[in-house]
Amino acid sequence: MTTSPKSPSRREILRHLALGATASALGPLSLSRALGAGKLTVGVIYVGPRDDYGYNQAQAQAAAQIKKLPGVTVVEQEKVPETTDVENTMSSMVEQDGAGLIFATSFGYFNPFMLRMAVKYPKVRFAHCGGMWTDKDPKNAGSYFGYIDECQYLNGVVAAYATKSKKLGFIAAKPIPQVLRNINAFTMGAQSVDPKITTQLIVTGDWSLPVKEAESANSLIDQGVDVLTCHVDSPKVIVETAERRGIFVCGYHADQAPLAPKGYLTGAEWNWLTPYTDHVNDAMSGAPMKNFLRGGLKEGFVKMSPYGPGATSAARTKADTIKAAMIKGEYPIFKGPLLDNTGKTVIAAGTTYQQTDPVLEQMNYLVAGVNGKI
Repeated sequence: MTTSPKSPSRREILRHLALGATASALGPLSLSRALGAGKLTVGVIYVGPRDDYGYNQAQAQAAAQIKKLPGVTVVEQEKVPETTDVENTMSSMVEQDGAGLIFATSFGYFNPFMLRMAVKYPKVRFAHCGGMWTDKDPKNAGSYFGYIDECQYLNGVVAAYATKSKKLGFIAAKPIPQVLRNINAFTMGAQSVDPKITTQLIVTGDWSLPVKEAESANSLIDQGVDVLTCHVDSPKVIVETAERRGIFVCGYHADQAPLAPKGYLTGAEWNWLTPYTDHVNDAMSGAPMKNFLRGGLKEGFVKMSPYGPGATSAARTKADTIKAAMIKGEYPIFKGPLLDNTGKTVIAAGTTYQQTDPVLEQMNYLVAGVNGKI
């Protein structure tokens, strides 16, 4: 994994967000009517299997919908590591399949691999999930991502009503800003209901380590955790372990409710069809590449899983009320005064960060109430 380059200016990000919101208004049906007889080959690259009940499956679900658009051909490659292998895959898609747009979906694909390919193939568009594009990067490259911390905050709210021990558990792959933002939002959501709630954190060290994820889940449960959630590529093992041990669980990436019919509370899901549609639309119409595309619940980039049987009526009402305020832009998550788990002030009193603020994509701390280290 590589670290992200310096983030773009706030003005640049807000300009791209405004462009993205306009394009998002065109759904798949409107898009298919607008494209007419245009043709486009789209390449989609996954770091894991497409049926992982998680991150890759969420991307694959969007790719499956894009395939239905007239004039669009989709080529896919799964289980591509974050090495020069992804460069070879991109080259093959361009030179053999004629791809004009490539979705590079894993964090480590961005720098240097995708950026090098964007220089090599200046007429091809490269859309990366989660990277921090800057104005120094190729203009035919870009980054898309969603404010899924909004959903993780709501997960925390629902979890707070379910826990009896007041100990929640979070299993994370790597302490990059996007992951830290989710851990913090989940904890703060729970603490908005009960400030005494804590989150026990275990970092596994990689995106897919099923054995270590199972060991981590069992360890947390043995320590008294009675609600689990995670940020790993495939939550399947963690969700199944929680169900087998008889505790509650909140899902991530995609809907894992079938894996935990008794203990699934709700979940934070991606709706990648929204940014996929934007990029396909622009590629086929010849519109400029959206280099920095972001959105949350309001823009349809993320969504919540349906409530499970363990989510109480009080939890549903509270979460739905907060969700409605978030969609209206009236419920900022990160505002001061906010302390990290070492007692340091990380957001000063009187300071409020909106979701679009680039400082949040540089997060390097854990909030008070998270028991763990980066």
